[in-house]
Amino acid sequence: MTVVGTFGLSVRDEALEADIQAGLTAVEEGLLEATKSEVAFITEAARHLVLAGGKRFRPLLVMLAAQFGDPYAPGVVPSAVVVELTHLATLYHDDVMDEASVRRGVDSANTRWSNSVAVLTGDFLFARATQMLGELGPEAVRLQSLSFERLVTGQIQETAGPSDGRDPVEHYLDVLSGKTGSLVAVSCRFGAMMSGADESVMDVLTQYGERLGVAFQLADDVLDIASESRDSGKTPGTDLREGIPTLPVLRLRERAARLGEPEDIALCELLDSDLSDDDRLAEALAALRVHPALEQARRDTVRYVEDARAALAPLPECGAKSALLALCDAVVHRAG
Repeated sequence: MTVVGTFGLSVRDEALEADIQAGLTAVEEGLLEATKSEVAFITEAARHLVLAGGKRFRPLLVMLAAQFGDPYAPGVVPSAVVVELTHLATLYHDDVMDEASVRRGVDSANTRWSNSVAVLTGDFLFARATQMLGELGPEAVRLQSLSFERLVTGQIQETAGPSDGRDPVEHYLDVLSGKTGSLVAVSCRFGAMMSGADESVMDVLTQYGERLGVAFQLADDVLDIASESRDSGKTPGTDLREGIPTLPVLRLRERAARLGEPEDIALCELLDSDLSDDDRLAEALAALRVHPALEQARRDTVRYVEDARAALAPLPECGAKSALLALCDAVVHRAG
């Protein structure tokens, strides 16, 4: 048994692993090339998060999806670079919006330099991704534009919050479909499309990617509370401290409103207090780790994973399909 990438994907097919590893190596080279500028400072800022590492989840999905066609087709690696550049650009912008100080175990760009530098660096990465898209053809540009529109819409919806009478959990899941699911879905579609796979295969992989993307973020929500440490470089409770309404917190508030239990109401009040105090944050984490809301969030995560798994049913049995199914298992394990 071998492992592909930092995501911990087990692959038993040596030829498949060789293809995926070669593809991901080419993506790393492409990211370094795409973040190079004649201005040394721009290169430094643009490569800040590239060099910090990351799971390369989206490029991995491009490579796996490409196995259903010609994985060596010339557009496969560039499309993987495009989706990763887009993802990285959103991280620069997210850190400004969230006033985050750490990303992937290093100082965030806004902390190291300034909000202005972080925003402009994100814009630079979007520009480079757009240049590459132009070389991949009009359909690639159209798909990425639609995906990016959904991503931004999801971010705006998150910022605005649910409208009056809207179920907050339903609203949040819609937000995640846009913010996270859309780019994961287009990663799968790009891999299939660039490799020349059938339209039906593209559709199946797109549905899979959308559902897996949401599940991946939900697993992160659970990890922010349940884990003692974070692979991403964030410490437990980061989302709580920043006041980000993740699914376990929304499930808690839903339960408090429905049942009116004093313990639930008290915990909601604690979460609404100043969690910059380490002791208060530790108290909130300890309470949430044993609360039924966390288990409900785990069940929600598994439900999305199972939907992703079911979406793959029409695909022929092969190493790539087994790897995509293994990714489902890996997401469940993250949330476990």
